[in-house]
Amino acid sequence: MTTYQKRVDTALDGWLPIPDIQPHRLHEAMRYAVQGGGKRIRPLLVYLTGNALSVDLTVLDAPACAVELIHAYSLVHDDLPGMDDDDLRRGKPTCHKAFDEATAILVGDALQTLAFYVLTHDPHLEINDKRRLEMIETLALASGSRGMAGGQAIDMESVGQSLNIAELENMHIHKTGALIRACVKLGALASAIDDNQLKKLDHYAKCIGLAFQIQDDILDVESSTETLGKRQGSDIAHDKVTYPALLGLGGAKQMAAELIEEAKNSLADFDEKAESLHWMANYIVERHY
Repeated sequence: MTTYQKRVDTALDGWLPIPDIQPHRLHEAMRYAVQGGGKRIRPLLVYLTGNALSVDLTVLDAPACAVELIHAYSLVHDDLPGMDDDDLRRGKPTCHKAFDEATAILVGDALQTLAFYVLTHDPHLEINDKRRLEMIETLALASGSRGMAGGQAIDMESVGQSLNIAELENMHIHKTGALIRACVKLGALASAIDDNQLKKLDHYAKCIGLAFQIQDDILDVESSTETLGKRQGSDIAHDKVTYPALLGLGGAKQMAAELIEEAKNSLADFDEKAESLHWMANYIVERHY
């Protein structure tokens, strides 16, 4: 995990504009948003999936960077006053607090476009043009109105509303799950994978994506602001529907455990190289922040 985290951090450092280049403040803020810590779970999923399919790491750097740039942009925008209005992210002031709201909006815009620039320009992404276009399409769909942005819109519309478990699942399949599924697919598209294998990996990703959100909801109840690096209890403060609110803590934990078991069962036809994906599935529900 540490090896891959360091690898993607080094690659991101190479793609992010340096603050010495104009516009200085925007470039400084972009680095602040991306290089401020984080578990790098999404790039890890790209690397682990590619590794399970014997893909060279240099080929995986571009999609790993691209998904982290999209994730970082989404966090900057989610924290804005017009969204969740949060003051703390990864244990430090959110981007709009450290800089200003207008700069934070531009940071999100710039990071999103940089993600696609990386996918189109990395010379080490040695795949054919058809596969490269599939990667771009995958990330675009996962990021837009049919994915992450759409999920955030549903989330905002649902504040103070009563959702059932199916409606909550639909929201998080878009908001959190879409990008996680894209990470696994991007790692797979770097290989000569067949449709059957891809379908099984996608089911794995769908399951861990939902489990990831359930664990986030659980941590919002059980953890602390110091451990999380963001405000504990923010879901309750914003009157959001969560899995613990609908199922209770015990029910939420059971659902997450069942999803992880289902995810690991999806990997039955893969060899021992997929053991790291089993590890990641376990990590998602065992993490404390």
